[in-house]
Amino acid sequence: MIAWVLYDIENDRARTRVAKYCKQAGLYRVQYSVFLGTLDSNQKDSLALQIEAEIQPDKDKVYIFPMSQAELRETTLLGQAFDKKLVTDKVRALFF
Repeated sequence: MIAWVLYDIENDRARTRVAKYCKQAGLYRVQYSVFLGTLDSNQKDSLALQIEAEIQPDKDKVYIFPMSQAELRETTLLGQAFDKKLVTDKVRALFF
């Protein structure tokens, strides 16, 4: 599945670690606090557990949204948007 990870984390150190976990999971950074990429169910659960250990639930916000390939193809990108091709498994495999 395609997954969006969006967050608003107050603590700099925790925010840096969450970004690191997203990158390690193979997600592509589309904005400072927004990542997008392909995750299977186990990877999503693992990432959620890593993030949960870093954040302060009473202050921070993290969203992990699933999205289908069809929905990704239907998205409208404006301005300096990301390259949709970077989100597919085929291209992701070239980087990892």
